[in-house]
Amino acid sequence: MTAGVEIIGLGHAAPDRIVTNAEIEARLGLGAGWIESRTGIRARRYAGDGETLTGLATRAGEMALGQAGMPRGKIALTLLATSTPDHLLPPSAPLLAHKLGLANSGGIDLAGACAGFVYALSLADAYVRTHGAPVLVAAANILSRRINPADRGSAVLFADAAGAVVLAPTGRPGAGSLAAELRTQGACYDLIHIPAGGSNRPFAADTPIEDTRMVMSDGRAVFTRAIELMVATSRTALSRAGLGPEDVAHLVPHQANQRMIDMMALKLGIGPERTLSTVAEFANSSAATIPFTLSYLAGERAYARGEPLLMTAAGAGLTGGSLVWVW
Repeated sequence: MTAGVEIIGLGHAAPDRIVTNAEIEARLGLGAGWIESRTGIRARRYAGDGETLTGLATRAGEMALGQAGMPRGKIALTLLATSTPDHLLPPSAPLLAHKLGLANSGGIDLAGACAGFVYALSLADAYVRTHGAPVLVAAANILSRRINPADRGSAVLFADAAGAVVLAPTGRPGAGSLAAELRTQGACYDLIHIPAGGSNRPFAADTPIEDTRMVMSDGRAVFTRAIELMVATSRTALSRAGLGPEDVAHLVPHQANQRMIDMMALKLGIGPERTLSTVAEFANSSAATIPFTLSYLAGERAYARGEPLLMTAAGAGLTGGSLVWVW
């Protein structure tokens, strides 16, 4: 068994097109400043014509693999956390691995909504420990193509981005996942959903286009339940790790919106100086937000060996969880 697991490469990518609040506020008939005052978001990125999910994930993966500096044939597994794959079938991870030249890698998609990266990282850590082989974990979404223009909740929040990490075995005991707590609340299954397109309600010639887009049926309930889920799982994960909030070097939360981040951090007792956020300029790209933020802020928030990071997320399903990671 491997003594520990370390992140040896970080990567991120976002489309070039910047969409400001003014553009969305004008379309929805909202007053100037409405979005930022309620979400902390000032802008977001949307994919352009011809850009694909695997293309965006490939850019993040290339950056992470470049930092890792290892032969690509050594990557044993590619995990892709996404809610917007290139196609419903086949999965996108095999195509991502192919684009990255990972000739000896397995590949599978994980549909964990906003918590997808936390789940993927937990599973990847276990794989590296068991098999002693490196793993690429990517998370990417093109949510701009799933926004329902009539649904204000999704229209103001969601965006497109990708993040990636390369995990490798290390001889440092204690490095990697120290504790995790993963939970679901299926009673809240319909709070965020896409009505049509699954096997329960397949596409049909008379399916309204809006039924193939995201709907947030109760934004207040999503806000409250998601915070409760992230706080509860964070406390459990920290307790299992034998740590308290004061021991956390960096809180890396899902970038749902700034109000949610602030409220969750306050309840945990972790100050803003230890909380990482990119939501103001890049908004909410679901599962991609945590690895994107880790990579994007690496230059200004250097992660030191032995430092505990707390990652936490909650989203559609409701699916959530928290992971204590020792750098």
